[in-house]
Parts: sequence; structure tokens; C-alpha cells
Amino acid sequence: MAKIKIMTDSTCDLPASYFKEYGISVAPINIQFGNETFEEGVSIDQTTFYKKVDALGIIPTTSQPSVGQFAELYRACAKEGYDTIISLHVTGKLSGTMNSATLAAQEVEKEIRVLPYDSLAGSAAIGFMCVDAVKMARAGKSAEEIVAVLDQKRPNARVFLTLATTKYAQMSGRISNLQGFIATLLNVKPMVSLKDGTLAPSGRVRTRQAALTELLELTKEAAGNNPVDFAVIHGEARAEAEQVMEKGKRMLNVRDSFIDDIAISLAVHFGPGVIGTVIYPA
Repeated sequence: MAKIKIMTDSTCDLPASYFKEYGISVAPINIQFGNETFEEGVSIDQTTFYKKVDALGIIPTTSQPSVGQFAELYRACAKEGYDTIISLHVTGKLSGTMNSATLAAQEVEKEIRVLPYDSLAGSAAIGFMCVDAVKMARAGKSAEEIVAVLDQKRPNARVFLTLATTKYAQMSGRISNLQGFIATLLNVKPMVSLKDGTLAPSGRVRTRQAALTELLELTKEAAGNNPVDFAVIHGEARAEAEQVMEKGKRMLNVRDSFIDDIAISLAVHFGPGVIGTVIYPA
């Protein structure tokens, strides 16, 4: 039986206990403040990130792990006795991470088989995919079988977000198709959804409370009564995240659920106060 390793990048949102329990390896995204470069989750954490942004008054840029960084991680897995890696990443439509992983997979192909996989999503949607993949690998499924199931579930993995501030989104070039939408929102809370790998406007509401309600309405509309894994992600807004989780559990048919801090590499684009809901077919 093939020994399969599941790997991802640091845009993947999962509680620390999950990474440990499921043995998921992570390639860190690079966070750059001027000339200083940090590896997400390795040399910079959420608290330091928000403090630095406040102190410096600048929003850092992000860049994908290099081909060399990926190749090194893949080779380490080969040394640990794995023969196949499924490398699950943030949507290739918004980041070059998938491209780096693909080039690195070619570089190490004589040492280990690597299947780079585009989640067409981000955040906890990748997290749930990784957990799903590990469970299937542990149950003896082949890499091809795992990828086939992920392909089937991927269109129904959804992320919905509401931003507390539009400053970050305007300063970040990544959300280009949202620029006009966000620029017109003076005192309005924008709703954004991630579907099929692309961020798209999903409406606008007047107040924060209305935004949190709308977030759950959009989530319910996408999930219906189907069983889902459900996550609430947030940027320094734990109390509101708990409120959304509690209501979400009453509205949705929830199997597994968690609340998590949004990855720094995503907070760069969405800003503090962002709240997101994530569903994945259970």
C-alpha cells in the first residue's frame, strides 16, 4: 500500500490540534514588510503581524513559497519513507503557490511522486480538504481515489466573507475584480464569496450585525440541508466569530466544526475584523 503524505500551504486555516492529529505538513507563505521577510507561522504569528501593521502603518506583501522551498519539503517526505504526496493549495487563480508546487513536483519526480492539487479555494476549505484526504489515505484509498473524491466535492466547498474595513482590500492588489466594488463602499459592509477559485462581490449591507446575518444566509443558501463541515474564521474578532458559529450550528446540518484565526497571508488582503464562514461537503 502506498504511503501517502498530505501537504498544504499556510493559507490553510485549521486549528493547531488538527495539523498534529492528521500529520499535515505546511509550506509557509512569505510575508514581506519592506526588506524584512518572514515565513508565515514560522517566524511571524498573528499577534506580531497586527502589531507590525499598526506600528509601521504599512500592509506587507505576500509571495508564494519558492520552488526550492517546496522541493526541500518534498525531499524531506521522501526521506521519511513516503512514496506519494498530495500537495493541496490555495486557488491558483489568486496565487502562484500552485505553480511553485507544480514546478517542484517535476524537479523531484525521480525521488518522490507529488500530485499538486488546486483547491480552487482557500482558508478552512483547504483545511477540511486536507483532513478529508488524510482520513481517506488512512482508510487505504489510493492517491487517485482521493483526488477523484476531492474533485467531486470541490465545487461545493465555499467561503463567504465580510470585511470590517476596506483599507486592506484597497491596498492589496490581489482582489482586482473587487476594486471598483470596494471603492464605492464608504460606510457599507461588503460581502465577498470565493467560488471556483475566484473572489466575487456578494452584496453589501449597512451594519456589522446585518453583515453577520447575511453571512449566514449566504452560507445556508449554498449548503441547503446537506451535511457539511463548518468553520468560522476571523481576524481579531473572536467574540463575533463565536456568535456566528452558535447561530450557524442551529441553521446548518453540521458534522465537524471549528473557529480559527484567519491566516496572515489572507488577513493581509482582508484586514482585521474580517469574519468568514466556510462549508465543505461532509
